[in-house]
Amino acid sequence: MNIQKLPWAGIRVETGDITIVIDPITRILEEFGGAREPMYPLSYFGNVDAVLITHLHEDHFDPAAIIESYGSKIQVYVPAGMEDATRAVGLTNVNGVTVGSSFELSRDVKVTALPSVDGLGDIQVAWVVEGAGRKVIHCGDTLWHGYWWSFAQNYGPFDAAFLPINGAVLELPGMIPSGQPICLTPEQAVAAAVVLGATTLVPIHYETMNYPPIYNETPNIATRLAAASGGKVNISMIKTTEKVTL
Repeated sequence: MNIQKLPWAGIRVETGDITIVIDPITRILEEFGGAREPMYPLSYFGNVDAVLITHLHEDHFDPAAIIESYGSKIQVYVPAGMEDATRAVGLTNVNGVTVGSSFELSRDVKVTALPSVDGLGDIQVAWVVEGAGRKVIHCGDTLWHGYWWSFAQNYGPFDAAFLPINGAVLELPGMIPSGQPICLTPEQAVAAAVVLGATTLVPIHYETMNYPPIYNETPNIATRLAAASGGKVNISMIKTTEKVTL
């Protein structure tokens, strides 16, 4: 199984003769300051067989880019209940996946939707991808929750966990500020990876966006990850376009 990091929280998974992308985007909205790293058309990374979307926030779901690079008929999988909203933006081959259910993209590649908790209370799933004797989990922009232990017991261990690490705190207009992170902090990501039994933690969802006072990324991410890991889990901070083979 070969994994390539895409901008922000996206990854590209090659396993057997199947290629999947999860949460691919080509832009960060200007209302959040725009992107702080180079962005690429999705075609830059090559063709895919299916697109998995953890949730429909605009920093995880870029329908115009998906259509431009893959066509409107590409297989797109979203959390159950999000099908109509996904079709409304022009994608026609949309499949809603219920939490706890699985589907096969080939005889050797299975995908499972697991529960996740979104920082703003919107519908979100985590995706487990199995193929070529390897298993990975991508958790979108989840915050800390109590499902980690059931993931480990029923679906683990995992060769790699793709987890957000930037502990972002939002101060959106019209919302009462909480001061609490809407996704995992570096320490929480390490703790989640350890509970999951993940061999490697691959950080996602960091550095691309930081726009105080609206979007506030937690500081000293790399140092805190290293300190928290303490040798309990490997940390692979691959950059956009870089690849790792499991």
